[in-house]
Amino acid sequence: MTTPEDNSIFATLESEVRSYSRSWPTVFSSASGSWMRAEDGRDYLDFFAGAGALNYGHNNPVLKQALVDYIVGDGITHSLDMSTVAKRQFLETFQRHILEPRGLDYKVQFPGPTGANTVEAALKLARKVTGRESIINFTNAFHGMTLGALSVTGNSMKRAGAGVPLVHATPMPFDNYFDGATEDFHWFERVLDDSGSGLNRPAAVIVETVQGEGGVNVARPEWLRALAELCRSRDILLIVDDVQMGCGRTGPFFSFEIAGITPDIVTLSKSIGGYGLPMALTLMRPELDVWAPGEHNGTFRGNNPAFVTATAAIEQYWTDDTLERSTAAKGKRIAQIFANLSDQFDGVSTRGRGMVQGLVFDDPGRAVKVCGLAFDEGLLAETSGPSDEVVKLLPPLTMTDAELDHGLSILAEATAKVCA
Repeated sequence: MTTPEDNSIFATLESEVRSYSRSWPTVFSSASGSWMRAEDGRDYLDFFAGAGALNYGHNNPVLKQALVDYIVGDGITHSLDMSTVAKRQFLETFQRHILEPRGLDYKVQFPGPTGANTVEAALKLARKVTGRESIINFTNAFHGMTLGALSVTGNSMKRAGAGVPLVHATPMPFDNYFDGATEDFHWFERVLDDSGSGLNRPAAVIVETVQGEGGVNVARPEWLRALAELCRSRDILLIVDDVQMGCGRTGPFFSFEIAGITPDIVTLSKSIGGYGLPMALTLMRPELDVWAPGEHNGTFRGNNPAFVTATAAIEQYWTDDTLERSTAAKGKRIAQIFANLSDQFDGVSTRGRGMVQGLVFDDPGRAVKVCGLAFDEGLLAETSGPSDEVVKLLPPLTMTDAELDHGLSILAEATAKVCA
C-alpha cells in the first residue's frame, strides 16, 4: 500500500529510525483536545496522547492562554538554571499543590528536559550518594534511550542499539513475572544477603509502578510496599520512574501514592510540562542533594514556557480531586469494555490502572492488526510489550465520556473483526 509519505520529504530526507509515521500513514496539520486533524481534513481521535505527554489534551485552552500571554509579554524563553519569575511561580505552585498536600519533602532538580535526562540524573545521584555502582532494574522495564537509561531497560532491540556493553545494572523479576509461582523477592533477597552470590550491593533500585512500554504490567500495591521495605532495610535507594505514569495517568498525581510509599528519588517528565513542552524534574530527599554546582546540567533545563504551562496545569487540575476522580471513573469504563472483550474472545486478556489500560493478545500479530483497523476508522492507538502483543491506551485525561465511548466502540469492532 502506498502511504502519504512514500514519495515525500519524510521518506527522502528523514532518517529510517522514524516509527509512528509508519503506523499512522498520514500527515497531521492541527490538533485540539482529544482530536488530531490530517491535512486531508480527516479527524482522528487520539488514544495515544503523545505517549503520555499530553495528559491534558492538545492545545488545552487554559494552558494555551497562559503560554500566549507569556510569549506576548516577552517572557524569558531560555535561561539554563538562572532564577526567573516563571521558575519561581512553578516551584511555589508545585510545592503548594503537589508536595505539601501529600506530605512529601523533596528537593527539585531541573535536568535536561526529557525522561531519559531525569533518569540519568537519578542514576548518577544514587551512585554519588552511596558510592556504589550497581543498579537493580526489572524485567520488561523501559527507562529511556540514552546509555545509562538503556542499561536499566529490558527491551533487547532497544538495548542492542547502544552498540556497547550496558553494564552496572542487574535485572530482577517484576511483579507476577512468574505468574505467582515464585514468592515475591525470594531471589532478590537471597542474593542480597548471600556473601557468595556475586551480587555487589546496589546503589539503587529503579522501578515503574506500571510498565507502559513493557506491556502495561501493573505492580500491586503490596508488592511496591514490600519493595520499598526491602530497600529501606538494606540501605538501598528506591527510585520510582514516574515519567509516563505520573501527572495523574493512574489517578493520583504520583502513581506510587496508591501504595503509600515514599521513594527516595522520583523522575518526572512528559506531562509535567502540561502542554507537551519539554520539561523534566528529578525529585530527591533533601539529604540526598549532594550535587556540586554544575555537576549535572543541560542547556535546555530552563525552558520557561514549560514552567508557565506546568504552573497553569497544576492550578487548573490539581487544586482538588476532580480530575483524579474522573480519571478513576474513565479507567473503570475502559477496564469494563476490555473485560467484556476478554470474555468474548479466546486469547484476549486485559490489565491496567486508571487511564493506562492494555488489551493483551496471545497472538501478538492480532494487536498490530487491531491498531491498524482502528487507524482506518479514525482512532490512534499504539501497541506495547516485548512482542507488541498489547493494545495500549493512553487517552488524554480530559477526554469526554462521549469521546471515550466512541473510541472504545472502534476498538471493540476492530477486535471482533480480528478475532472472528
